[in-house]
Amino acid sequence: MPCPSETSEDAVRGGSSDTHVRDADEVSSAASIRGDRRGAGGGVPPLLIEETTAPSARNRPRPRVGWIAKAAAWLARIGADPADDEEVRQKKALLVRLAVLIAPVSVVWGILYLALGSAVGIAPLVYCVISVASLVVFARTKNFRFFLVVQLLDILVAPTAGGQMLVGGFLPSGAVGLWGILAPLGALVFLEVRQAVRWFVAFLFVFLLTGILGELLFANADLPLWFTSTMLALNIVGAASIAFMLLATFAHQRNEALAALRVEQEKSEALLVNVLPGSIAARLKATDRTIADHFDATSILFADVVDFTPLSQRLPPAEMVDILDRLFSHFDALVERHGLEKIKTVGDCYMAAAGVPDPHADHARRAALLALDMREAVATSAVAGREGLELRIGINSGPVVAGVIGRKRFIYDLWSDAVNTASRMESHGTPGEIQITRETYELLKDEFVCTRRGTILVKGKGEMETWYLVGPRSDDGRTDLGIEAESAGNHHRDRR
Repeated sequence: MPCPSETSEDAVRGGSSDTHVRDADEVSSAASIRGDRRGAGGGVPPLLIEETTAPSARNRPRPRVGWIAKAAAWLARIGADPADDEEVRQKKALLVRLAVLIAPVSVVWGILYLALGSAVGIAPLVYCVISVASLVVFARTKNFRFFLVVQLLDILVAPTAGGQMLVGGFLPSGAVGLWGILAPLGALVFLEVRQAVRWFVAFLFVFLLTGILGELLFANADLPLWFTSTMLALNIVGAASIAFMLLATFAHQRNEALAALRVEQEKSEALLVNVLPGSIAARLKATDRTIADHFDATSILFADVVDFTPLSQRLPPAEMVDILDRLFSHFDALVERHGLEKIKTVGDCYMAAAGVPDPHADHARRAALLALDMREAVATSAVAGREGLELRIGINSGPVVAGVIGRKRFIYDLWSDAVNTASRMESHGTPGEIQITRETYELLKDEFVCTRRGTILVKGKGEMETWYLVGPRSDDGRTDLGIEAESAGNHHRDRR
């Protein structure tokens, strides 16, 4: 049994023709039988078989490419080097097109002058020879610098010294010297602005010098007035057209560069905002001074995945990173929803803060709601693509110093005893619980149900009284779970 690909290919390439041949043979056979039955003189007309099958993909006519497009593509390959970047390729192609465009104009100009008996017609022909010769050398050597300098010098000197001066000055030459302006304009497109200024100064010097010398040293060419007037108009139109094309190309390149710069700037700003808070990123772009701020009222949250280190040792690296990516991406969305600021992640530990860099009077409430949502998301759904994960969360409230540190891979970070205590609340906490300090409890006790854990020994702090955050109070004053939790806490205090 043939494979599907072979069957399909046969159908495209030859299926229609084979069917046609079989039909033709069958029809011919049937006609022969009927003819035999009717006899030779039966007058049965011959059967005409028409090709009704669609042309195959191989025989389908291809769209024709215009000769202008073909010529432009061929010209673009002159002097091209695989090592060139996009900008150099565009510059090479543009200069080749300009040289090819001006060369036939110079030939026409030379023929016209020679036809009227003026030997000045040799000058534009010399220009054409030099231009074509430099084009041939460029095609062989791919030396763009040499090709550019020869073209600029050629268009600068030939119309002025070879045309304007020899004819007798500015007006008798029909302003042919205006073609020399293409030299500084070309330099503006292909070179640096400082170099283009030098070419412009050179054009002014050569144009004025050859015009004055032509007026003083050379007699006016014996040319009809109508010819001089026509050449004046043609020279102005021709030079202006090429000049406009150069300026249009320059403007197009500038607009493309600005558009690309804007895109890259937007990417950089988006990346900066992903690394730093928006207000801090704006300050960092506006000044080089060190960014350091003091905030009196903040709440700091640390969340850690319980027993993730032994779990990571059993998982492939890609799966471990995928779990953390899903989990922390979900936490990022929760942070944005509750109006906190993500500070950083260290391993499987997630740090966020409320009240920085923008102060909020309800900073403790924001941190509490975030902690509850984080715990619920992990406990009730496989948000990280893996069930059975638990969080250990710690919250503390107090003053902090916030700022940007480093020159490479800089980070917006927080420092204070309040930050260290919040970290201790997480590390000395209980899996599945949100442990808070007295400072945070005092800010939350009217809106949230908390159960007293008691006094624990905290590394670097000694004994501390802590609470577990249970949830927000319901309309009647407390959650159902909170009634039992607070009762257990009160009973615990009574026993003490």
